[in-house]
Amino acid sequence: MVSRVKSFLNRHKKYAPVLFFIGGFIWDSLTLGRIDGWYSNTVLFLYLIGLTICLYIFNLVDDNHWDGTFLKPYQEYAPLAVQFFLGGLSSAYVIFFFQSVSLTKTVVFFLILVVLLLSNELLKHRISNKYLQFGAYLFVTFTFFTFFLPILLGQMSTFIFIISGLLGLSCTALLVAYLYFRSPSTRAEINGWKITGLTLGIYLFINGCYYFNLIPPVPMSLQSGMPAYNVQKTDGSFEVTYEKPNTLYRIWETHSQTFHYAEGDTVFVYTSIFAPTDLKKSVQHVWQWLDPGTNSWQTSDTIGYEVIGGRKKGFRGFTYKTNIHPGHWRVNVTTTEGLVLGVIGFEVVRDSTFEKSELTTQIFN
Repeated sequence: MVSRVKSFLNRHKKYAPVLFFIGGFIWDSLTLGRIDGWYSNTVLFLYLIGLTICLYIFNLVDDNHWDGTFLKPYQEYAPLAVQFFLGGLSSAYVIFFFQSVSLTKTVVFFLILVVLLLSNELLKHRISNKYLQFGAYLFVTFTFFTFFLPILLGQMSTFIFIISGLLGLSCTALLVAYLYFRSPSTRAEINGWKITGLTLGIYLFINGCYYFNLIPPVPMSLQSGMPAYNVQKTDGSFEVTYEKPNTLYRIWETHSQTFHYAEGDTVFVYTSIFAPTDLKKSVQHVWQWLDPGTNSWQTSDTIGYEVIGGRKKGFRGFTYKTNIHPGHWRVNVTTTEGLVLGVIGFEVVRDSTFEKSELTTQIFN
């Protein structure tokens, strides 16, 4: 059986890294469930352990460390396993972060994950580059702890993010240090100062993304949101009256919905936010209007409420504003640290002739 597999891989050697990397993505897409599910987190934790073990095996191959052991026939497959686990981890992050990311500045971090997933450097033979190995390892380890710890502890904060980063940095430092002193070939290929600078650079970069609110606040995500004419909560249900948006709007338009406003109307914004079980977190609706004179967004109101996690369809809530004026508006849904869950944009148009009979009322249970 081993000889057949070896023969097949030798015949298709140049395609193997691509197939193993994509295989990790497809497998995650088909099997992963909720971000707070123990199955999903167990799988990702095992991926991380598998990646660590395979990097350890791979980096000792050139030292003939596995000669005379049961791993000798399989050592040449270690880089393929590294590709699979990297593909599995990065694809899971793409899937989970996509649930949180909106078309705002948080998309920057999401695109970094996509680049990690699709990078030609990872899909070729450059995985043998030890700087690339350890840099990618730090990135996926850091990212794993940023959503695993909030799920485990039931809370999110800057302090927990810092702890997540230190755990990722510590895991990487321990792996690099162990291989550096254990493997002469690794010691010959990397420079201590360069690998230290690389890991600290990636660590500081991710912290900088957090500081400038470029990281989506996983494991939370905005599932839905809309401007509404009225929202009423009755016996655990929300009755939302809204105007159906034009399904033919162009995706590059910033303000896809129009709110026809008459004097005295109240504008509501209804949101449904997913949060893991047992997680409690304060969020904010930051109401902003576009000042046509300066073409900049001005904050009108910041209204907060607490989200309690566990509901599959998300925790529902709303805020409202009276004495609104015509123009472009948006409501940034953020954590108290300023991390953006999503943005709800709409244009307020004064129209006293608008027929309220054209509105739709929907009950969200």
